Amino acid sequence: MAKLDSEERNELSSSTFAFPKQRKEPLENASHVRNAIARFDQVEDVSDTERDEAWKRIKTAAKKYGVEVDEESWRERGKGKGKGK
Repeated sequence: MAKLDSEERNELSSSTFAFPKQRKEPLENASHVRNAIARFDQVEDVSDTERDEAWKRIKTAAKKYGVEVDEESWRERGKGKGKGK
């Protein structure tokens, strides 16, 4: 994954993040999008509404960078495909 140093991260627009208010999970490239999906459940102190909006931003970025996302909603994570549920 392309690492962002503090200066680069600070220069990003808030709209570049999955969680803009918290400036968590940048969505600058395919690697960042995959990381945001993987770490989605680790983001703390956000409401379900903020998670809904973050998931929309992640899906938009995923489409832009050619990253496959099977779930329509973050609430579907961990269910279905290969999870035995």
